[in-house]
Amino acid sequence: MGFVLPVLFALFAALSNALATVLQRRAALTVPQSHGFRFGLVLDLLRRPLWLAGILAVIAAGVGQAAALATGALALVQPLFVLELPLALLIASLMARDRLPSASWLAVAGVVAGLGIVLVAASPRGNRTHVPLDRWVLALAACAAAVAVLAVSGLRRPPGRMRAGCLGAATAVCYALTAALMKSAMHVLDEGGLGAFLTTWETYAFAAAGVCALLLLEHAMQGGPLVASQPALTLGDAGVSVALGVLLYEEHLRTHWWLLPQLLGLALICAGVLALARAGAGAEAGAEAG
Repeated sequence: MGFVLPVLFALFAALSNALATVLQRRAALTVPQSHGFRFGLVLDLLRRPLWLAGILAVIAAGVGQAAALATGALALVQPLFVLELPLALLIASLMARDRLPSASWLAVAGVVAGLGIVLVAASPRGNRTHVPLDRWVLALAACAAAVAVLAVSGLRRPPGRMRAGCLGAATAVCYALTAALMKSAMHVLDEGGLGAFLTTWETYAFAAAGVCALLLLEHAMQGGPLVASQPALTLGDAGVSVALGVLLYEEHLRTHWWLLPQLLGLALICAGVLALARAGAGAEAGAEAG
């Protein structure tokens, strides 16, 4: 598999998702607080032009992600979505006509440097296009159980960090599963054409997982501060995606002494993401107070 094309497609998708996050977060804060899981939340959001613009950005991100997954390994493409958080903060600061503090720029540099170190050291690769059904059954069952436990745990909590963190983590698992299913469906499209794509179960499974992710994301955005939901979402998506890439698609990561720079890069990513999430939560609180 190539490297340049999937990276470019993934970066486009990350930028589109970052824009969608900013728009959807602003829209979610304008509707009544939801104390439980309700489908009516989406009906409320449909009346918000900002949310509709965010959905268009989500669609653009989906197209970019599908192209990236069709041309690259899952363990290469999905970790690049870690860049969504710094991109979202940059977009939010531009929309608010405000400057990011120097500490935030340092955190952005840490995320970018850490991601580069991890990807170079791990060198994800793999060409499997067909995943046996028994592997899918185990993966689907494990992901569904994790999402159910996290979602129920979050919805039982009052609005706050724990609620937002649990719902953010549940959203991350849904996003990772959506990407894994989308990759399989894209291979079906490439090999069998549109007819095969519309008749394979993976197409409808990734659509269903994507809808679940969207619903959970809106509740996570309402459930508590960005500092709790965003790290769980950002880091969880990347981590679960890498695990699915290895377990389902037999993608390979370099090990032995290469694990040392991977751990260093991961530490930089985690520190940068946490710092950016705090900066985003502080900026959001300031905007609400203003």
